[in-house]
Amino acid sequence: MNKLVWKLLREHISIAQLSGFFLANLFGSIIVLLSIQFYKDIIPVFTQGDSFIKKDYIIASKKISTLGSFAGQSNTFSDKEIEEFKNQHFTQSIGAFTPALFKVSAGFGVQQAGIHLSTEMFFESVPDIYVDINLSKWHFDKGSHTIPIILPRNYLNLYNFGFAQSRSLPKLSEGVMGLVQMDIIINGNNGIERYKGNIVGFSNRLNTILVPQSFMEWANQTYASGQKAESSRLIIEVKNPTDPAITSYFQNKGYEPEGDNLDAGKTTYFLRLITSIIAGVGLFICALSFYILMLSIFLLLQKNTVKLENLLLIGYSPSKVALPYQILAIGTNFIVILLAFCGLIWIRGYYTDILLSLLPQLEESSLLPSMISGGVLFIGISILDLVLIRNKVISIWHTQQNHQ
Repeated sequence: MNKLVWKLLREHISIAQLSGFFLANLFGSIIVLLSIQFYKDIIPVFTQGDSFIKKDYIIASKKISTLGSFAGQSNTFSDKEIEEFKNQHFTQSIGAFTPALFKVSAGFGVQQAGIHLSTEMFFESVPDIYVDINLSKWHFDKGSHTIPIILPRNYLNLYNFGFAQSRSLPKLSEGVMGLVQMDIIINGNNGIERYKGNIVGFSNRLNTILVPQSFMEWANQTYASGQKAESSRLIIEVKNPTDPAITSYFQNKGYEPEGDNLDAGKTTYFLRLITSIIAGVGLFICALSFYILMLSIFLLLQKNTVKLENLLLIGYSPSKVALPYQILAIGTNFIVILLAFCGLIWIRGYYTDILLSLLPQLEESSLLPSMISGGVLFIGISILDLVLIRNKVISIWHTQQNHQ
């Protein structure tokens, strides 16, 4: 009996209409899956430490004038000034640089390379949330007598392309520097103490020699008799780096941003804005394709209204009449989702190579989110198709009953 229904109904199935249905559904599915997977793949670029697209941070300090230098004017931020900064509408969060209140000197060398350097230095710390490296090694253990250290990446560049090149010394990679152990000497109120220093990373964001905040608080308490450490620099996460109120506030208060942080923040903000606009356009096209899909089903059913009425008239139930269309819709959806996955894997292979060339340490994410989304999409569209087809057939059946 079902074979007879199929034979009667397929004569009125339009290949062009079915192709439009198929292509619209395929295009929409690829956009949805690609948007989800691309977001999953690209989000570490925005959030991972030392990535080229980060949250918008500005490092602020007070301008040092010639008169202020001779007059011994303080360039540190008071608690009131920090609180005022925190209350500005453009401020997302704020952290203070904590300086060391004790003397520090360090020596390190690589015997195989014939290198040995020693110098007086300084330590600073910031809250851990502002550190732009992996935090797995960023902790201090009093018992180990080892201090994790982050150096500015430009320090390594200065050595490799300045000092080492002028003296025909070997250049050092970040990996080699991670193997170097520094001899740290701290001279404070309680005498001299020796530590080992491990270089755990290099920072693009913070131009200072960083130690963990937990170590700094303990060391200032231990070697500086608990003196209060006043900060001369602040790190501010801003909501929108293009906000003109930021520049105005800095000028009015006599603050200045460090380096080109403000310009870099504007660049990343516009990049994220453009990405959001493209994603929005993709979602709109996807919604439009779903609308075309539903419209195609209605047109297909409308075209076969007379045939459906005749089948219902000779005793076929609405469920049996609707079943061939439902199988056709679900089968098409299943083929579409399989092809969408194939298209996703092909496109992802292309852009993943680009991402890895820009950020070699980026870990490849799983396809599971897009697979789950594709399954949900298939089930959702299929249920929608079943309901629409069944409702349309039932409405035809009710119309026929009323005419009788």
